[in-house]
Amino acid sequence: MRVFLLFIGIIALVCGIKFIYDARLIVKKYFTKGDLNDATLGLKIIGFAIIVIGGLLLYFNF
Repeated sequence: MRVFLLFIGIIALVCGIKFIYDARLIVKKYFTKGDLNDATLGLKIIGFAIIVIGGLLLYFNF
């Protein structure tokens, strides 16, 4: 169970970092051009939340 939570935490961290750094590219690919800045900001906030959750999983797993 510990190893499973470790891998989930690492995957969450990687996905969160991907959301933050590539937010504009992801938004351009999947959304319309009208709300580009708002959607980018939302995706970055979601990425940060995912990083926090993954970090907490890793912190309490050790």
